[in-house]
Parts: sequence; structure tokens; C-alpha cells
Amino acid sequence: MRVDLHLHSRYSHDSFTSLDALIERARECGLDRIALTDHNTAEGALELAKLAPELTIVGEEAKTREGEVIGLFITRRVPPYLRPEEAMDQIHKMGGLTYIPHPLDRNRSHFRSERIVELAGRIDIIETYNPWAEPGANRAAAELAAELGKVGATGSDSHGIEEIGRSWMEMDEYDGPSDFLEKLARARHVVTSASGTTRRA
Repeated sequence: MRVDLHLHSRYSHDSFTSLDALIERARECGLDRIALTDHNTAEGALELAKLAPELTIVGEEAKTREGEVIGLFITRRVPPYLRPEEAMDQIHKMGGLTYIPHPLDRNRSHFRSERIVELAGRIDIIETYNPWAEPGANRAAAELAAELGKVGATGSDSHGIEEIGRSWMEMDEYDGPSDFLEKLARARHVVTSASGTTRRA
């Protein structure tokens, strides 16, 4: 199955994508699951779960006092500007998974690498490819995930409809967050450039 773990809708301040357009585009691209991870709100994801429950992983990209943390499989909003530890603990109390997006990208809110090491016990997934991150930042994130023994993931981080379907994870069907994490560890990372070139890892 194809899964995009990081994308945005009009519920984010920097996206205009409607939920209906998101559903239609995901189906056009053959995506089986999408994690809607709007900035500092789960409202859109919870609504999407009502419209297309078979498609939706409820998520949120919450800004902490340091970097950003994505919660996957959450049931409510994670408030912004918490300490990272607090945000991650709230996600885990909901039965969710913690996912660190664009962790070392200097152009966006990110954690210092030493802080990721300190927070490792609370981190489930590290984004090792983000199309908006510098190549060096992606490589460093992949190396750090490997060093820490963390599951790596690719996300499209799409903010516009045309960006959806350029990258995803190919993984087996799963049953709940724990099984999802186990299957994600064995998944393939797929990146398709705008020109149509595809890379699988």
C-alpha cells in the first residue's frame, strides 16, 4: 500500500487545499493512506477521517518550543509551544506515534542533532527525506536515524494539490499504530520527481 505521512490542507495557514480536493487527488495518485498533518491543528484531519475514514491517518504538525513534532494516529489537537517532551508524551498518551519532520533543515523549524539524541527515547519515526529540505539535511537525517535505530520515513510535505503524489512509502497493510511502526520499518521509500523519475530505496 502507498502511504503519504506528511501533507497539509487549508486548515494550515500556508495551504489552500480543500479536503475534497485532497481526497480526489490522493485517489488519482493511488495513495491508500494519507496522514493529514496540518500546522498546530488536528481539526482538518479529524474532519477528513469522517469524510474518508479508509484513507485517513489523523495527524498534526505541532510547533514546540524547539522544533516541530508530528503526531500520527492522534485523537485530538496537540497544543503548540509545549516543551518537546510534553508534546511527545501527549501524543503517546493518545496511543499515537511521534514523527520528527525535516529534523535538520536549517531553513525551517528544526531540532539540533544533539537534542534529537536526547529525545530519542520519545521518538518513533524520523523523516529522512523531505522534498523541501536541502539534500545534505536529508542525508544527515538519514544517518542520524540509522545511528539511533529509528524508523525512517519519506513524506511529500505537500502544501499544494500538485505536490501530492510525488513521494510516499510503500508498505504492507497494518493493524493499529504499533503494527504500522513495525511495517514502516520494512517499507520502501519512493520519490518521484516532477519530471517523472522514480527512486526506490
